[in-house]
Amino acid sequence: MSRQRAIVIGGSVGGLFAAHLLRSVGWDAAVFERNPDDLISRGAGIATHPELIDIMTRLGVAFDDTMGVKVDTVVVLDRRGRAVAERRTDRIMSSWGRIYHALKGRLPPDGYRLGKSLIRVAQDRDGVTAFFADGSEERAGLLVGADGARSTVRELFMPALPPSYVGYVAWRAMLHEGEVPADLRAAVFERFALCLPEGEMFIGYPVPGRDNETQVGRRAYNIVWYRPTDPEVALADLCTDANGRRHAAIPPPLIRPELVAAIKATARANVAPQLAEIFNRAQPFFQPILELASPQIVFGRVALLGDAAFVARPHAGAGTTKAALDAASLADAIAAYGLDAGLERYQHSQIRFGRALLTLGRLEGNHLSAQLKPRDQRTAGELHWDVEGVIHAHVSRSAELRKVLDAIRESASI
Repeated sequence: MSRQRAIVIGGSVGGLFAAHLLRSVGWDAAVFERNPDDLISRGAGIATHPELIDIMTRLGVAFDDTMGVKVDTVVVLDRRGRAVAERRTDRIMSSWGRIYHALKGRLPPDGYRLGKSLIRVAQDRDGVTAFFADGSEERAGLLVGADGARSTVRELFMPALPPSYVGYVAWRAMLHEGEVPADLRAAVFERFALCLPEGEMFIGYPVPGRDNETQVGRRAYNIVWYRPTDPEVALADLCTDANGRRHAAIPPPLIRPELVAAIKATARANVAPQLAEIFNRAQPFFQPILELASPQIVFGRVALLGDAAFVARPHAGAGTTKAALDAASLADAIAAYGLDAGLERYQHSQIRFGRALLTLGRLEGNHLSAQLKPRDQRTAGELHWDVEGVIHAHVSRSAELRKVLDAIRESASI
């Protein structure tokens, strides 16, 4: 008996998890990625959680020392670079590229197809057909939309539901370990470091290097700097290239040089000097922080997962883990209950999971969003960071995620 076929739209890690996990329960799943070139150079640092490691292990990927960099300390630095709070932790910091490489390399050659831009989906009672911009079409029993925050699949079914901007951007940068001066490597490289300028959050931590290497000397330092940014003026200016064209998501090479110079000067003025120096030696770019809650993630034989289903603020550090958990939930539900009933169960559980992650992201992110209000309209908690609260949140990320998952599973069993 031939295996049922699944079309997975989106070649990032969410799509790769979906393809692998569906294949593990007997489906013939192939990934279709809109970009014509391999995505290996994309992405940045990511946090890992035990649930992500469990799913990688389930797929035969040994989560050993080559998968990430261990950190055992979280430290908050003041503007002068002095430690004002410090806590022990046990975290593994990986990178998008390391996860992507491990998953993509395990698909057969015909299981991942580039240059396939989806334009339309048609369904009937026997299956679903995907139509692509190159004139080709694919037929299957299931289509999975794993194509990110600006999902084409989601837009086809819910065109009036775009992600919303939450009031701040993340400036990102990554610097190879060999380019970090020796004194700075000794001071911060092995630690998860935070700096909290008023109304902002600057984070740095080690990750696998440019070739996904984790050996000392070949790693990289990843920076994420959250900055409140007014959408009507400041964000519009940031997203405008040198030719005056405004972009919804401006490609990093098109960010105007004077904006990069300005953000580096701001880092020198406001951020701990150890972290500011690393940031200034890198080539920073930014991403507007978005949020989206889907009221529905299953449409007949089409299912959304990862950021295509829910876009949560990144503070929980669980975006990749969410994509993996969504994919596992989808595959396991279909395997246990059949396609139709399995899709129904998937929607019920993962909508609840998506909403819970939105709530987790807002706990920290609301402080940043509140900075756009006039100062005299902010609460005491919105005016000043609770340093101990911030460091506790970063230490307890995985425990909070586990609480969410346990609550959902307990409710499902009642």
